[in-house]
Amino acid sequence: MKLYERPSLLFAACALTLAVALTGCGTSEPSPERSATGDGAGVAKVETPAVTVGDCRLEAASGLPEDAEVVPCAERHDEEVFHEIEMPDGTFSQQAVEAASAECVGDAFTAFVGVQREASALGVYPIPPAEETWDQPDGRTVYCVLFDPAGQIEGTLEGAAR
Repeated sequence: MKLYERPSLLFAACALTLAVALTGCGTSEPSPERSATGDGAGVAKVETPAVTVGDCRLEAASGLPEDAEVVPCAERHDEEVFHEIEMPDGTFSQQAVEAASAECVGDAFTAFVGVQREASALGVYPIPPAEETWDQPDGRTVYCVLFDPAGQIEGTLEGAAR
């Protein structure tokens, strides 16, 4: 069983993570600055994540996750973000990220889809964090993404049992 059914998407996810880390900006508008006094003093800006559980997305022509367009799940789409894994505090470890990413094809997959990955026709891939984003807000999150290798889908894949 391969975890990475779409190697180009894995490469694109890594490129996105690196691009965000190097530019210091995301694809979404930043959240407003706030402080206990309401004036924003002494508070760093927090970027909202480009990926959110529940997003249904159209794969971009570029193949880059940050270029994917979020659409309502009732419309035709290519993929659905179904789970996130928060990595623990500490030093970045590629091995730990890869081990945690296995959850995308384990219990999280079974609970969401309704069948085990081995019995499913659906594909899954992780969007992993990178060392460059590790200390940023939401920089330790692994996102799990479902897709149907047969083509676009309408509606959520939750409970699809296929």
